[in-house]
Amino acid sequence: MKKGKRVLVQDGNVDKALRKFKKKIMESGLLEEVRNRQAFVKPTVKRKVAQGKAKHRWNKHLSSQQLPKKLF
Repeated sequence: MKKGKRVLVQDGNVDKALRKFKKKIMESGLLEEVRNRQAFVKPTVKRKVAQGKAKHRWNKHLSSQQLPKKLF
């Protein structure tokens, strides 16, 4: 069998084969790459989005390090 994104349908069980195929596609990152290539994003926009995500992650980390607030 050749390498690639193929799944054999056994005993006419198409649903099981489809689930396996979707899992292979998700693990390979192919679907994400296709979504990223649908529209061109300028490098400056990519940087700003990456910085925003990093800031969000850092704030989330900081909030998890703080003591819980008092209820009273």
